[in-house]
Amino acid sequence: MSDDTDTPLPPARFAYGRHTWKEVAHLLADLPCALAGFLYAVATVAIGAGLAVTVIGLPLLALGLAGARGMGRAERARARGLLGVRVDEPSPLPRRDGFFPWLWAQLKDPVAWRSQLYGFVRLPWGVLTFSLTLVSLIVLWPVLPFIARGLGNADRGMVRGLLSPSDELERRIAELESDRGVVVDTAAADLRRIERDLHDGAQARLVALAMGLGLAKEKLLDDPEAAAAMVDEAHGEVKLALQELRDLARGIHPAVLTDRGLDAALSAVSARCTVPVQVSVDLAERPAEAIEGIAYFTVSELLQNVSKHSRARSAAVEVWRAGDRLVLQVRDDGVGGARLDGGGTGMAGLAERLGAVDGVFVVDSPEGGPTVVTAELPWRDRALDAARGTATVSAPGRSAR
Repeated sequence: MSDDTDTPLPPARFAYGRHTWKEVAHLLADLPCALAGFLYAVATVAIGAGLAVTVIGLPLLALGLAGARGMGRAERARARGLLGVRVDEPSPLPRRDGFFPWLWAQLKDPVAWRSQLYGFVRLPWGVLTFSLTLVSLIVLWPVLPFIARGLGNADRGMVRGLLSPSDELERRIAELESDRGVVVDTAAADLRRIERDLHDGAQARLVALAMGLGLAKEKLLDDPEAAAAMVDEAHGEVKLALQELRDLARGIHPAVLTDRGLDAALSAVSARCTVPVQVSVDLAERPAEAIEGIAYFTVSELLQNVSKHSRARSAAVEVWRAGDRLVLQVRDDGVGGARLDGGGTGMAGLAERLGAVDGVFVVDSPEGGPTVVTAELPWRDRALDAARGTATVSAPGRSAR
């Protein structure tokens, strides 16, 4: 998804600069582009509407609207390159199975209709901007930068108003579609990790244990002392296998988090950190299980980073509720320099995971420290979340997503 922050422009001045020439080029290109857009909009709408009583009318109109999306994309690219206007690309239409669902989706596409409207209204504006800019280049060249800036700002307003996504809902849909991919990838990676841990750890140990007990059984009558030694060794293997399974279960969802909540769970994970950690959890009630789990694993990974990379002498964890958000903050007095764009600390992965659930992840870590990492998660009530789950399970013929 593109960044919707416009490129900052220098103030207009009498001396021509690079941005002024770009604005002039955009304004001079307005007329041919507006003429092409106007002819396309008139032709596709007139032919499609005129032939609507026939079999081919509406399909032609739908194809024309699909092409209007492409023209809108080209205009956004032109404005981005010459005017520095950056707006989000509208989300693509969902794929439809069958001709009539596709036809209906194209005919009611608001992005395409706004692109057509853009083509209609641009023709007189294109004539005006082309004429005024051309005259200014010849006669009013001392004040051309100011004229170009004023006309360019009007062009920027048209692009934002007519060629940006329909509304905040459409923007949010595009974000959620992107976040869904992150959630799926994260879940697949977690499943692979669990499978690998089971296969390489507990499963291999249990296989060796079964073989050892089989050998001990064979030697039980012939060599009781050797059999006893093998049973004793197998007993040790059982303890190690149980410990590995406990560690694996804690990595999936620790029992202390389920039984006693974030305060106790974060205190337990802080005790395993290599530096002293002060934990403060100020929550009058517990959040939903999913949010609680994400909060726990976020703090757990941040404390692992403190242990491995920070060279800190102390750290602190604070958790509180602010309105409809759950806020986590992890601070340490280490060397700083933590970044979201690399460094092997896994910060980018944490940011993606929180972003996938409408969370926020901010890192403030100047060189020399201290490091302050703040994360926000949406608050969901535990009781309401449980009630939804119960209703979903009890509803006949309906499965939880």
